[in-house]
Amino acid sequence: MILYKVYLKNYDLKKGELIGMLIERRKDLRGMTQVESGLKWAKLKFGHLAKNRKDLFVVPRESNFIGDSEWLKEKGAWTKEELFSLMKLLKTTYP
Repeated sequence: MILYKVYLKNYDLKKGELIGMLIERRKDLRGMTQVESGLKWAKLKFGHLAKNRKDLFVVPRESNFIGDSEWLKEKGAWTKEELFSLMKLLKTTYP
């Protein structure tokens, strides 16, 4: 499974701002590289948040989730707000 962190270029601060995360299984690449596949999907899911879709970029990372992670795979795309609320929930559940 591949995790993609999706960033939006912030020219004022000269860095990327995290806007979400995508979860993609290896079989979904369909002949593309990880970056090409992730960027195509990121433009579809998060393109409405950017003035210019070329300002989006992704950082792929191979991952194997430990434990019951089927609900993460089913969701597929997470916004920044959903990620932060999930992190808060996990901190309170597993201190």
